[in-house]
Amino acid sequence: MNPTLVDVGIIQIQWYSVFIFLAILVGCTIILIEARKYELSDDFIMNMFFWTIISSFFGARAYYVIFNWSYYSNNLLDILKVWEGGLAIHGAILAGLLCVVIYTKKYKTRALYLLDFIVPGLIIGQAIGRWGNFFNGEAHGGVVAYETLKGFMIPEFVIEGMKFGEFYYHPTFLYESLACILGFIFLIVIRRWRYLKAGQLTCIYVIWYGAFRFFIEFLRTDSLMLGPLKMAQFVSAFSIVICILLLFIFGKGSKFNNQYNDTRNIKKFSF
Repeated sequence: MNPTLVDVGIIQIQWYSVFIFLAILVGCTIILIEARKYELSDDFIMNMFFWTIISSFFGARAYYVIFNWSYYSNNLLDILKVWEGGLAIHGAILAGLLCVVIYTKKYKTRALYLLDFIVPGLIIGQAIGRWGNFFNGEAHGGVVAYETLKGFMIPEFVIEGMKFGEFYYHPTFLYESLACILGFIFLIVIRRWRYLKAGQLTCIYVIWYGAFRFFIEFLRTDSLMLGPLKMAQFVSAFSIVICILLLFIFGKGSKFNNQYNDTRNIKKFSF
């Protein structure tokens, strides 16, 4: 696949950048729509977007560079070439989480509610962003037979896009994108459950994405490594265990306390 969408001399627009932009646009729109249902100030949410997106971007790049330092230590200028790919979602999530916690502490509100608003938009953004990997020819798995991919009912353009040289490769970007789309639908449905409590939706997101990512990593050939350890699998497994525990902790007490859908539990914000 050609990674460049537009090339007019000194101006180039990469497919990767387009899909990252679309991911942010769609994800933020979904978050904003949900926040408005609970009468949260647009200024509060937009300000949160600004700082969280910046933090997540730098976190995603820093995470990727750290685990590829053997290359970047000798090619420092390449650290700036984000249009060529190299944004790690776990780095983005960790940096974004830290930003939301600091932001909510500053404005004296609970991070759990904001995170619950964020995760459906986040996971659909991940589904969209993965297609940037497709055009960059990255985030794929190992060699696989053409007939196997056809048997999976994968579109022909994806199969051919995953052909490098004489061989076809698992489109793991597609597997993850589909898992995220299913996760988005599940989160949208479950957040209307009457007895859902603050923080539980975020835990469900982490468990869902972590489980799929853990198994998809077995197929990936370009995983970020720490010695013999695939970092995505380690982070996924650790996060799943923590969030299973938190899921039950958040659910303790009366089923009528701290309900996600109870607007009385959500502070209204204004500047």
